[in-house]
Amino acid sequence: MESYDVAVIGGGNAALCAAIAAHEAGARVVVLERAPKAHRGGNSAFTGGAFRIAYRGVDDLLTLVPDLHPDEIRNSDFGTYTENQFFEEVISMSGYRADADVLETVVSESLPTMQWLRGQGVRFVPIYGRQSFKVDGKQKFWGGLTVEVSGGGLGLMERLYARAEKLDIELRYGARASALARDGDRWTIASEGGSGKASVRAKSVILATGGYHANVLWRAKYLGPNWDLAKVRGSRYNTGDGISLALGAGAAPHGNWTGCHAVFYDLNAPPFGDINLLNQQKNYFTLGIVVNADGKRFVDEGVDFRNYTYSGMGARVLAQPGAVAWQIFDAKSIDLLPDEYRVKHATRLAADTLQELAARMDGINQRAFLETVQEYNQAIDESVPFNPAVKDGRSTRGLSIPKSNWANPIDTGPFVAYAVTCGITCTYAGVKVNTQGQVLDDDDQALPGLYAAGEMVGGLYYVKYAGGVGLTAGSVLGRISGRHAAALAGNRAA
Repeated sequence: MESYDVAVIGGGNAALCAAIAAHEAGARVVVLERAPKAHRGGNSAFTGGAFRIAYRGVDDLLTLVPDLHPDEIRNSDFGTYTENQFFEEVISMSGYRADADVLETVVSESLPTMQWLRGQGVRFVPIYGRQSFKVDGKQKFWGGLTVEVSGGGLGLMERLYARAEKLDIELRYGARASALARDGDRWTIASEGGSGKASVRAKSVILATGGYHANVLWRAKYLGPNWDLAKVRGSRYNTGDGISLALGAGAAPHGNWTGCHAVFYDLNAPPFGDINLLNQQKNYFTLGIVVNADGKRFVDEGVDFRNYTYSGMGARVLAQPGAVAWQIFDAKSIDLLPDEYRVKHATRLAADTLQELAARMDGINQRAFLETVQEYNQAIDESVPFNPAVKDGRSTRGLSIPKSNWANPIDTGPFVAYAVTCGITCTYAGVKVNTQGQVLDDDDQALPGLYAAGEMVGGLYYVKYAGGVGLTAGSVLGRISGRHAAALAGNRAA
C-alpha cells in the first residue's frame, strides 16, 4: 500500500486546485479521479468558466487580463464589484443562512486566488459575449460577472491538468473511492474501477467529488417528486460518493438538502451532460417571455438579472405540465441572444407570424398562447426606455404575473421559440467545513486530516445561487485546503 502526504479524491476544479496547492507546499500528492481520463474534469468542465470576484476597477482586472488592449479599456465599462457587494449579494440570496465566515473567506480570497490560477497557466478574458451589452457606445458589464476562463470550463480543466502533469502530481483515473477509514495518524482510502482495486494511505485527505445531482435515487429522496426526471447538465459521476465517505467518517451533514441549481435546458438534450454538446442551457429568458403547455406565462422573466434567477428556473419548469416550456423571442431581441441559442443542436422553432409559430409548438394550447402574447404586449409601459445592461424598470401593468424589467412587445417577425425542460447542474447540500476547509463533526470539531472543497461543501447556497460563485468557491477552498492539508501532513503549523 503506497503512502502519500495528501490524497485528493475528485477531479474537478476544486480537486486540482487542492492538489496543486498541496504540491506547492511540499506534499507528495495523489489524485483519485473516478472518471476515465477522457471524461475527467467533473462538473467544472461543463461550465461556461465564469468566475465571480471582488475587484476595485480595471487595474485589478489587468492583473488577470494583462493583455487587455487600451481600446478595450476605453470602450468598456467594467465598473467595480466590492467585497461588500459580493458578500451581501450571496448571503442575501441564501436568506442569510450561509456560513458567513466561510463565505467571507471565499469573497476576500477571490481575487488573490484567481491571480494564483493565472500563475498556474489559466488564462482569463472579459465576458463580452454573454455578460455585456453595448450602451451609449460602451460595452457595459452587468450582474457582477466580468471575466471568464478562455475556453470555458473545459479550458480551465485542460490547463489545470496540464499544470498538474508538469508538476508530476500522480493522477489515477478510473479510481472510484469506495471506503475511507482512519488508522492512527493516517487515512486509508480504498478505490475500485477501471484501474482495478487499490488502496493508498495518506496523512491528509481532501474530498472534492461534487454533490449528488447525478444520483437519481438521492434526487428523488432529497429534492422530491419529479426530480428523478430531470436531465443532468454536467458530469454523470457526481453521485454523492464523497459526501457518503465523509458522513461515514463522522462529518456533519450541512446545507440545503432539498435545494439545487437547475436551469432551463434544451428539451431534446441527452439525459447526461456531453462534453461535445455544451451550451444546452437557455438562460437569457429575460429578453423574452416563457410559456408552458397551457400557453400561459408562469415566471416573472425580468425580476432580476439572469445571474441571480437562472438557477431556480429548472424547478419552475419541472412543475409545469409535461415538464416543458417555450422561450419566445421576436426580431428585436434575437440578435441579443448569446451563443447558447445559436448552436446547431438547439430545439428551435421559427415562423414569420405568431400563428404559424404556435402551430409548430407541439402540445401547446395555441389559442391561450396567442391570448397570452396579446395581453402581455398590451400591458407593457413603453414610455420607459429599454436597457438590457441595467434593471431598466420597463415593466408590465395589470398582469397576474408581471415582467418587472426588459419588457418588450413580442410583435415583430420573425418569431422564434426554444423548447426547454429542467437541467440540473448541482446540489446545495454536503458536509460542514471551517475556513481552512477542514471537515467538521456534529460538535463543530475538525476531523483530523479530513478536508472538503467544491460542490460537496454545504452551507453556501440556499434556494438561490449567484452565477460564477461555484468556480470561485471551489478554487478558494481547494487552494486553502491543499495548503492546510500539506502543512498538517508535514507536522508544521497550519
